Amino acid sequence: MFSVNNISIHFTGTYLFEDISFLINRRDRIGLVGRNGAGKTTLLKIIKGEMDPHNGTVVIPSGKKVGYLPQEIQILSTESVFQEALKAFAEAIKIEKDIQSHTEEIANLIDYSTLKYTKLVEKLIRANERYEMIGGHMKEAETEKVLIGLGFQPEQFKQPLNEFSGGWQMRVELAKILLTRPELLLLDEPTNHLDIESIQWLENFLSGYAGAIILVSHDRALLDNVTNRTIEVSLGEIYDYKENYSGYVLLREQQREKQLATFNNQQRQIAQVERFIERFRYKNTKANQVQSRVKMLKKLDRIEVDDVDKSAIHFTFPSAPRSGKVIFEAQKLSKWYGHNQVLKDLDFAIVRNDFVAFVGKNGEGKTTLARIIVGDIDHSGVAKPGYKLSIGYFAQNQAEMLDPDKTVFQTIDDVAVGDMRTKVRGVLGSFLFSGDSIDKKVKVLSGGEKSRLAIARLLLTPVNLLVLDEPTNHLDMHSKDILKNALLKYDGTLIIVSHDRDFLQGLTNKVFEFKKQGIRQYIGDIYDFMESRKLNSLKELEKSSQNDNRQVKNGLSQSKLQYEQRKQFEKDHRRLAKRIIKCESEIETIEDKIKSINSYLAEPEIYKDKLNTDDIFEKYAAYKLHLERAMETWGKLHDQLEELKKNNYINNP
Repeated sequence: MFSVNNISIHFTGTYLFEDISFLINRRDRIGLVGRNGAGKTTLLKIIKGEMDPHNGTVVIPSGKKVGYLPQEIQILSTESVFQEALKAFAEAIKIEKDIQSHTEEIANLIDYSTLKYTKLVEKLIRANERYEMIGGHMKEAETEKVLIGLGFQPEQFKQPLNEFSGGWQMRVELAKILLTRPELLLLDEPTNHLDIESIQWLENFLSGYAGAIILVSHDRALLDNVTNRTIEVSLGEIYDYKENYSGYVLLREQQREKQLATFNNQQRQIAQVERFIERFRYKNTKANQVQSRVKMLKKLDRIEVDDVDKSAIHFTFPSAPRSGKVIFEAQKLSKWYGHNQVLKDLDFAIVRNDFVAFVGKNGEGKTTLARIIVGDIDHSGVAKPGYKLSIGYFAQNQAEMLDPDKTVFQTIDDVAVGDMRTKVRGVLGSFLFSGDSIDKKVKVLSGGEKSRLAIARLLLTPVNLLVLDEPTNHLDMHSKDILKNALLKYDGTLIIVSHDRDFLQGLTNKVFEFKKQGIRQYIGDIYDFMESRKLNSLKELEKSSQNDNRQVKNGLSQSKLQYEQRKQFEKDHRRLAKRIIKCESEIETIEDKIKSINSYLAEPEIYKDKLNTDDIFEKYAAYKLHLERAMETWGKLHDQLEELKKNNYINNP
């Protein structure tokens, strides 16, 4: 058992968190959640021992190991991928050398009756026993298994690590930590550099992990599938729930509603007592009763409502300029990097108002095609942009492409033109940059702040095609939801590269799967795509398992039932979410019309024409009735959505 005791830490006099305590049990799978900047990464560093708190202690039991994967790390190794990953077995490698040394010494001895021979044999026996106990003979097989699970191909094992991108180097670092199998595993955004298939492999690995896990992630699906406990860091405090993320959200809201109801009830009682005291304060006949109530108020244990961090970005994308029907068309499109062909003879078209998700393993060409579409790199074959096409592009490393020496304000002001120059502060305020924060240098911003700033730049020019490459990396849950809602209301065309299943759910109407230099198109969103792939894999499983049909049938029936339940929930969830968004849009339209009529009715001249004003009042009454019904529908849809989530949580805890 690990323990965090009364930890406090502050920066420039402001506490990031104060006097927080919790225990970490052997099989805990803890999801550590909270807004960007709440202190999640700082807390992991304190637990690992890389940062000292100003107060409090972290107790690590003797002999227990803690593995930590940070969000960013600089790797300078020139070893091959496989040899670097094997460093996880440092003890086993050392024992191998000891065994070899002891064996050579014994072989060189002539007299086997000496004390030296006896001691060498004892050392060799102990070394072999320890080697077997730590699984040294399985280190190559385990290393290969984990590397393949994280997306490496066997032919890449011998390549020097420094030839790979930072994202792939992070995968090797993750592999080393997983292979070390520490008693406590700390993972800070481990999926930022993983594709969907690798994330699913990681989910399965973590679900069967023997030690404790603390996982910082903004991937809602990963948290739901891996964790059994959620700790929220908010406004310097923590809230601990023995639930996965979805369960935590439900319980947190229920707890707050109950807390608020109890608080309001107590406030009413206090108000009644205070009115009694004020009314009878100067009446001698009521003196004892007044004094009794005064003492009661002093002794009363006042209920407090937990503070909620309500800071959130809020924005909408500018209306898309009119474009041609075909946004982009490709014919025999190919791309080579040296001798490596990434894309081969692609033929496809993207039409106006398509919302397309690019998915597939890393290295299959998703970012490459996105860059070809925006005109960033050369290619062979035909890549034909549509009529009057204007593009907004968020690169995968967009946040790192910002000038670190510019301030937040300069970053936006330098690209703003025309009327937008007067709106720079308003745009920054929408993304939580206000006051002194707009004068911060980009280099001191967190990953989430840089991502918000990069997205803010997209709002400065109206475009009819948005190409977003991993826009949700480093964004917290709430910011991702707001970005998703803004995209759902965007009236242009969207191409998005993402591995975040929850973010993609209900967002796109097409999926392009990248595989073996080509693409395959699926109609629907990410879960429609995954459903199709799941069915394909089940058919392959049935074909390969005919010799053990009964066992396979029983196993599939249960997993298929669980899959069907989840599929139905996701289908119903998407349907209700879309209806809610449509209803909200309708409410906004009606409110705008009512606002317009209110402005019109404020002009005295209109009342000279009675027939005209009667018609306006009829329209006003009709809009009011329409708004009332729309609000009622909106409330019912939200009730249905909450009931759906509640039932899903009960059926699939």
